[in-house]
Amino acid sequence: MTNKIDKKIDEMIESDDVVLFMKGTPDFPQCGFSANVVGILNHLGIDFKSYNVLEDMELREGIKKYSEWPTIPQIYIKKEFIGGFDILKELLENGEISDLLNKKDIKFSLNS
Repeated sequence: MTNKIDKKIDEMIESDDVVLFMKGTPDFPQCGFSANVVGILNHLGIDFKSYNVLEDMELREGIKKYSEWPTIPQIYIKKEFIGGFDILKELLENGEISDLLNKKDIKFSLNS
């Protein structure tokens, strides 16, 4: 049975193509990893929706259980959990980010 927070998270990740659960906001990130993920998404010119887990303790704990991933930030693309900053950074550095975004039909601009 799905609990209330899981249903809320389902709705959040279904509402936009790229969803970021982070500490703080894109304009005022509250941790370095969140700031770095926002930096990568902005660098790629990707439109995304963010949720500040510091404003909602139920969400903060719920997203960790939902994804079975212990840390925040967390990024979802087209409802698929991608990972956190380390994963996103690795995808960018090894060039796999383009393949992933193209496969998911996400508009971006990679200026290498």
